[in-house]
Amino acid sequence: MTDALKRLSDEGVAIWLDDLSRKRITSGNLAELIDQQHVVGVTTNPSIFQKAISSGDGYEGQLSDLAARKVTVEEAIRMITTADVRDAADILRPVFDATQGQDGRVSIEVDPRLAHDTAATIAEAKQLAWLVDRPNTLIKIPATKAGLPAITEVIGKGISVNVTLIFSLERYREVMDAYLAGLEKAKAAGLDLSKIHSVASFFVSRVDTEIDKRLDGLGTDEAKALKGKAALANARLAYQAYEEVFSSDRWAALDKAQGNKQRPLWASTGVKDPAYKDTLYVDDLVAPGTVNTMPEATLEATADHGQITGNTIAGTYEQARAELDAVEKLGIKYDDVVELLETEGVSKFEDAWNDLLKSTEAELKRLAPSEG
Repeated sequence: MTDALKRLSDEGVAIWLDDLSRKRITSGNLAELIDQQHVVGVTTNPSIFQKAISSGDGYEGQLSDLAARKVTVEEAIRMITTADVRDAADILRPVFDATQGQDGRVSIEVDPRLAHDTAATIAEAKQLAWLVDRPNTLIKIPATKAGLPAITEVIGKGISVNVTLIFSLERYREVMDAYLAGLEKAKAAGLDLSKIHSVASFFVSRVDTEIDKRLDGLGTDEAKALKGKAALANARLAYQAYEEVFSSDRWAALDKAQGNKQRPLWASTGVKDPAYKDTLYVDDLVAPGTVNTMPEATLEATADHGQITGNTIAGTYEQARAELDAVEKLGIKYDDVVELLETEGVSKFEDAWNDLLKSTEAELKRLAPSEG
């Protein structure tokens, strides 16, 4: 073991775990990761819960009670997932207190089927914040067109938000704008801005997966030379945008009112292509004021052989822009790629949610008390 995770943390990167299950909570594993692996937060999504609940570990008792009460499958899922998030938030509470609310956070996502419905997303975010009832929760809202006004409204009500499924630089700027507008609303309403936090989850590996596939389709030496470069370039330019927005006059007024910067969070940092080093999206995205949420395999790989050599984003913007421009010149349209990835991202979470509904419904039927 190297102490790469400590070095990463010392560089100003908050290490969050992209996974949660009841077994991880009850076995003491989450507490151990916090204590020994510098983990200071947890993210969840519909796919993570689908995998956890379908595995069955630790859920049967609660499912039996829910079956006896004859609750709907949607209510059952909300009771189960919010219980896990609440318990994880309690385990992370000392981190939350020690970092004045910046870390020690657990994210829970609005129903992905509401991704294109602003009013329903707002209502669901308020409901989730009320259900979990922990100050160190982040409500995840997808960065769809309908999600943007929902972000503003929810932040304006003082609810902390993790904006998810960001792929494009243009959409990321819209997300930051929505966050600032929310803080301005909260300020006008007399809320304490120091208590409102947000991260913007910028997805990384999926960009390489899609663009590399198209580069392979071209098959030229020029195309092959660009493989594995687009995702890092995209994320680095996102950090440049973050630096610009959070050094603006508009931000200065909110900063004066004790507002918190919306930190960039590197999501989807598990490497999909075995040809690349398995710590690529950790080692090469080091900069202060960021979060990297890792699947456990990536966390373990980084702990074992991560190469943390200081800030790997500073000074890269010109090269990053050149690499994205080179991809575009080959006929691979950036706007097409990021639009496809957003559509697919929402769809994958919807599919996972629907699978979760089906498997939970089957469990509720199996555990239902016999009549008579």
